[in-house]
Amino acid sequence: MAKDRFTDQMQAYGRWKHDLIEAVMKYQNWLDENGMSSPEVELRIFELIDTLKSDQLTIAFVAEFARGKTELINAIFFSEYDRRLLPSEAGRTTMCPTELLYDNTADKSYIRLLPIETRLDDTSIQEYKKQPIHWTTIELDTHSSEKMADAFREVVRTKTVKAEEADRLGLLEPGQDPATLAKVDIPMWRHAMISFPHPLLKEGLTILDTPGLNALGSEPELTLNMLPNAQAVVFVLAADTGVTKSDLEMWTHHVKPLGGDAKHGRIVALNKVDTLWDELKDEDSINNIIKAQANTAAKMLEIDIDSVFPVSAQKGLLSKIRHDQELLEKSKILTLESILSRDILPQKQHIVRENTVAEIGAMAQNSRDLLSSRLDDANRQLNELQNLSGKNEDVIRHLMTKTREEQLVYHKSVESFQANRKIFSEQHKNLLRTLSLAELDRLMSETRKQMTKTWTTNGLKNSMKQFFELTASSVKNANQHVNKTNTLIQTIYRKFHQEHGLAEIKPKLFSFTKYKRDMERLNHEAEIYRTSPVTTMTEQSFVVKKFFISMVSHARNVFFNAHQEAESWGKAAMAPLVARIKEHKDQMEKRLESLRRINESRDTLQSRISELEATSKTLKEQLADINELMETINKPLESFLPDIEEEDDAQVA
Repeated sequence: MAKDRFTDQMQAYGRWKHDLIEAVMKYQNWLDENGMSSPEVELRIFELIDTLKSDQLTIAFVAEFARGKTELINAIFFSEYDRRLLPSEAGRTTMCPTELLYDNTADKSYIRLLPIETRLDDTSIQEYKKQPIHWTTIELDTHSSEKMADAFREVVRTKTVKAEEADRLGLLEPGQDPATLAKVDIPMWRHAMISFPHPLLKEGLTILDTPGLNALGSEPELTLNMLPNAQAVVFVLAADTGVTKSDLEMWTHHVKPLGGDAKHGRIVALNKVDTLWDELKDEDSINNIIKAQANTAAKMLEIDIDSVFPVSAQKGLLSKIRHDQELLEKSKILTLESILSRDILPQKQHIVRENTVAEIGAMAQNSRDLLSSRLDDANRQLNELQNLSGKNEDVIRHLMTKTREEQLVYHKSVESFQANRKIFSEQHKNLLRTLSLAELDRLMSETRKQMTKTWTTNGLKNSMKQFFELTASSVKNANQHVNKTNTLIQTIYRKFHQEHGLAEIKPKLFSFTKYKRDMERLNHEAEIYRTSPVTTMTEQSFVVKKFFISMVSHARNVFFNAHQEAESWGKAAMAPLVARIKEHKDQMEKRLESLRRINESRDTLQSRISELEATSKTLKEQLADINELMETINKPLESFLPDIEEEDDAQVA
């Protein structure tokens, strides 16, 4: 069934990553053995291997309350436990964002819960993840599905507090006045992390289960960090309610903006279609009703009808537990699972491959080009020396003179290159200055002062708006510097290639796109927060605190990461060309030395020919090793989808 195929695809993806890590480690050893490594290269390879090992495929499930989201997670991923593993009974919905994963580092099963009171601190969830002492930890008994299910119920716990405390925590419903309320129920926990050794989770799958719209609005880190970092977002609607006002608001503000990025998938699941099953109607009539509901949902969300998948999570889970094939097909759960296998996993592999090629692929390509250059030079020298047999000393001296002349021309072009390198260095410094944290920190400090001193809501909102207008200007300026710097380095590389006729090298360009996109998304979320009625009614100190914890700190992280990457890129940008210059210089010097020795003693000629033949053979073997690495990087993910299609065809027949 498709469920098994999704598991197979995840395992195939795991094998591909394992092969890729081995190939990268082999390449690292190869660089060491051939004296082509450096501290900078070793660091880049170490960081890449670490990234590959910790790589995760994150699927986020987003929905308003009572849409059957948690039941859908149970049906797709955890039906083999023959019960509801995650609490999804009526009245037991997800109260806090929950991440399901396997902690390979700790190699333990547990539930970690972050107390709701941490919302009062100036610390993000991401920072809290680095400080386990602040979390309540419950060990999981993975040998008992009943005990696991009991432990998972902790996630939905609530507690009763005074309305004033709920207000301080930012957890009152819009329009609620703490003065008119005595006590209210609030979630016990702010965030939950569940680690247990499910096969899919061990392969790197992470499932993010989010609460409803109010929780998304009160915890911006979800929409600013967690959802954008997910490879797929499954937006769940209910067939019995259709697209409600809160569904549409959640889609418009938090899910739809993710669609501008081709690296993220959005899937709309129209759940609870079993509520439309009517024994008094024939199957065609029921299917037409479901299709009409899906079509209405697609129009309201402004997406294609093919992007809406009608399912029944409850019947899908029930059919898997009872092994009822007919009910399983009717639930349409397999269609949704096959989409995850068909689209999301290959898309994730493409992203990882793209990132790997950007790092190791470029380095391996430079190594291959360098080896090709050495091989061409060795073969050229070999052909030259073989033709010298029986020639007089004048011919050899002529070749030496010609090589020295080439050296002089080459040295002059190197001087020109050094001048261009200096220009690049200055342009790179300009780029780093636009991404400097010093100016941003000054702006943050000034904004906090203004927001703290102001006595009006409009004053608060104007300070927020001004902050993001100024950061948007900085991003625009940085993007212009990136374009100038990339154009400059391309010109330097192209000029060197044209002057020397060497194999063309493509420089690695700096990509600012993801940082620009992150800031645009952040600006979008900040505008929603700034204009929200909830912000207007929330106590001032909490508004300031949340604005800085979630949005301003996130903006700082974007600038920090962009500056770090730009700095590392600048240090390595010229390295391939510098290596090629050094290589060409060494080759000409070796050629001159060889001709000098042959001119002094003809006995050296045959010895040098044998030496070059051996060198040529070794270089061919090394090229084969590099080609093997490139093949591993570009190896396609094993596909089991044809089998699915064959099964579907058989069922139709």
